[in-house]
Amino acid sequence: MTDETLTPTALSRPKRKHRRGSHRRSDIHAILDASPLCHVGYLVAGRPVVTPTLQWREGDHVYWHGSSASRTLRTSTNTEVCLTVSLLDGYVLARSGMNHSANYRSVMLFGRAREVVDPERKAARLRAFVEGLWPGRWDALRPMTEQELKATTVLSMPIEEGAAKVRSGPPADDEEDYAWPVWCGVVPIRQAYGQAEPDPRQLPGLAVPEYVEAMSDDP
Repeated sequence: MTDETLTPTALSRPKRKHRRGSHRRSDIHAILDASPLCHVGYLVAGRPVVTPTLQWREGDHVYWHGSSASRTLRTSTNTEVCLTVSLLDGYVLARSGMNHSANYRSVMLFGRAREVVDPERKAARLRAFVEGLWPGRWDALRPMTEQELKATTVLSMPIEEGAAKVRSGPPADDEEDYAWPVWCGVVPIRQAYGQAEPDPRQLPGLAVPEYVEAMSDDP
């Protein structure tokens, strides 16, 4: 699918605060790329199950992985799933309890999960996952064994149905409340990398890789 926007559907069209919603691919991709943590909802034996995992995007597909022994992953292959990514950017303090809110970025995607079965394609997807987080690390690692590859399930879903939803900015109060004497504003929330902590069993003389040093937000 090459259109710049996804076609809105009954599931993906925001019902409340619809002006915060977007079906633009660029908006959806930016949020997916901003946070690897996602939650995937399945039906397992007729009951809803939501699993946290890590996702990564390659083009117009989103991927996630887990243990081949996972009942959730086994039963979700070739079934309809819902994948969400959310980032909390701040608390919004207004002049009334009703108008308190949060600044956030979120994506909700719907589709059919497909297992990546071909061993070479699966290995390539896992390499892309690692390299997307730490460019240059994959080739420095002990090579993945055939058993490790078999023990890992990789699922994919085309980005064809879904939407982004974003709130930003100051409180939106009722006009008559702006004269109320209470502090209002935004308390920002930021996710930051700390200083890298080496494994206590690490071999001596190994320097911190540049891609790890570059991640640290500490001076």
